[in-house]
Amino acid sequence: MILITGATGLVGSHLLFQLIEAGENCKALYRSEHKIKLVEKLFHYYNSPDAEVLFSNIIWVKGDLNDPESLESLFLNVDYVYHCAAKVSFFKADFEACMKENRNATANVVNYSLKNGVKKLCYVSSTAALGSNSNGATTEETLWAPGSDVSGYSVSKFSAEKEVWRGIEEGLSAVILNPCVILGPGDWRSGSLSIFRSAKKGMLFYTSGSNAVVDVRDVARALSLLMNSNIVSERFLCIGENVTFQYLFTALSKRFNTAPPKIAIPKSLSLFAGTVLEFISQISRKRNGFSIETAHSSYKNIVYDKTKLMQAIPIQFYTLEETIDNSIRGRLQ
Repeated sequence: MILITGATGLVGSHLLFQLIEAGENCKALYRSEHKIKLVEKLFHYYNSPDAEVLFSNIIWVKGDLNDPESLESLFLNVDYVYHCAAKVSFFKADFEACMKENRNATANVVNYSLKNGVKKLCYVSSTAALGSNSNGATTEETLWAPGSDVSGYSVSKFSAEKEVWRGIEEGLSAVILNPCVILGPGDWRSGSLSIFRSAKKGMLFYTSGSNAVVDVRDVARALSLLMNSNIVSERFLCIGENVTFQYLFTALSKRFNTAPPKIAIPKSLSLFAGTVLEFISQISRKRNGFSIETAHSSYKNIVYDKTKLMQAIPIQFYTLEETIDNSIRGRLQ
């Protein structure tokens, strides 16, 4: 039996589809009934003729990774765990929530995996849990370091990874995957996918930073390949393409047939906007996707090296154009 936490999220839902289609027995953790319906739409998008049969094979379990009562039944008869659940937020007001949903929940997953004799844990971390190499490409060996421009989300994912490494020291077989910005079919109203909604409206401005993007199908594939390998006690960067934000926004604009961004925004202006919007979000309790931490990250120029993963498993990555096309055709809402 395979347990997938965060099964209704972008990564979890794609992983769930791949495993169910391959005939695996999966127990899927969820919180919202509405999101289950989105997963069903995803199944229809990828395999409409067999979607209903495949979807009916999922064992859905409603629960909370911070609730001991939920955990007791959740881990019953589980052999393998994919821990995909996480809270992603770059608002300072959400720091404690990120620590609870990322570090504390991961500690619980590790503890119950050890308690129930789970054969292997595959943890979905993030590039945010690593440092950045200003003199070249960032690798798995680039150490995370605190700083004034380090996001609370980064702190929470780094802390969560420490819980996995602690579990490994206590005898747990585990492997860690560190994806970058993940794109794919999903709800454009949340997370990294909100960039599609912005691009469809038109993007006149861009920031001078760069990052990496990866197709969610590649993330799911990498997870299953690592789980079914003898690889343990390792971490792997999962990177599709390193791109500047201007290049990414231009590629999206081209797909939506809107004008490409041509005006570079000064960092000082972005930080001002982030400060104002974050203040408004604290009053309204609504997160609009842009914050002080988002502004800082938008000007960092980071390049990642995916050599280690490509040498460890047989994987080829989708191109950025293929990823954008699939994300748009498979939009869920």
